[in-house]
Amino acid sequence: MHSSPAVRARGITKSFGEVIALDGIDLDVASGQVHGLVGPNGAGKTTLLGLLLGLAVADSGGLEILGTPVGRTLAVPDGVAGFVDGPGLYPSLTARQNLSALASLRRQESGGAAGVDDALEQVGLTDVADDRVRGFSLGMRQRLGLAAALLTKPRLLVLDEPANGLDPAGKQHVHRVITGLAEDGAAVVLSSHRMDDLAVLCSEVTILATGRVVFTGPVGRLAAESGELDYRLVTSDPEAARRLASQAPGLRVVPGRDLGPRADAADVVVRGPVTALDELVVRLVGAGVALRELGPVVAPLEAAFLALTGTAPTRADQEAPARTVPGRTDQEGTAMTGAGRQDAR
Repeated sequence: MHSSPAVRARGITKSFGEVIALDGIDLDVASGQVHGLVGPNGAGKTTLLGLLLGLAVADSGGLEILGTPVGRTLAVPDGVAGFVDGPGLYPSLTARQNLSALASLRRQESGGAAGVDDALEQVGLTDVADDRVRGFSLGMRQRLGLAAALLTKPRLLVLDEPANGLDPAGKQHVHRVITGLAEDGAAVVLSSHRMDDLAVLCSEVTILATGRVVFTGPVGRLAAESGELDYRLVTSDPEAARRLASQAPGLRVVPGRDLGPRADAADVVVRGPVTALDELVVRLVGAGVALRELGPVVAPLEAAFLALTGTAPTRADQEAPARTVPGRTDQEGTAMTGAGRQDAR
């Protein structure tokens, strides 16, 4: 991984009237890193992404992008690309025509027609390159927005929910592009509500809640924040599994846990740390009970996210002054660098 910082933010604040969208945000993203930005609706994610794309300016604090200080103007250094709240596209034009229009604005970086064809191939849209965008699905539009960003040969790529609407093949294309950019030394900042994508793509994550950072660091450390989890066991002898689980130190059987459509009356759900679960597996094997399936009811990253962004107030929250007016919402917007589209509230 490259050590030079692509993003360095210190004490960033941003308000919209009486609504505090960002409150003292610190953020570090290294070149060659995929950094996840997550949080519940209204947490300030879109506002922060907009600052990175030059669609808004901070009220206070310091922001450096690709080594260049960003001041109080709507601008960012060359080498920054991406989109917020979906890419801005011309529905009456084809995919190729959309990219060609953007390439004409950035002729030196895009590589002309060859660059357009290469970008379409990278995101898996070659077969529909001459179809009008108005007929594209959400996932195809997301991929076309990513292709538009690739035309600029970005050193910092900023993506807002890039997995929205993607089928498995489309997700594979997007993941390959993102990891390839990071391997080539670019930094990628992406927001997502999909914890599985974060686990696969990101080396570090930052979690926002009500405009503040509640966690930042490696994905592995975030998973550790989840502490005790509920695990679902499918065995050859559910009664013996329940008995052994109730006897295992550090574990307790959870009755009546809603497991969704895959639930079975014979399923056993236990709660505890992973070390205690290891001991249960040893006991099951020793007792001749076959373990057919074992996994967390809620993924560790999702459990940590829920714990860190829960609604229960902390002591710090209780002591802090009121920060927002009722009806606080995230400052959502729509933009795609290069296409000149912005629809911010």
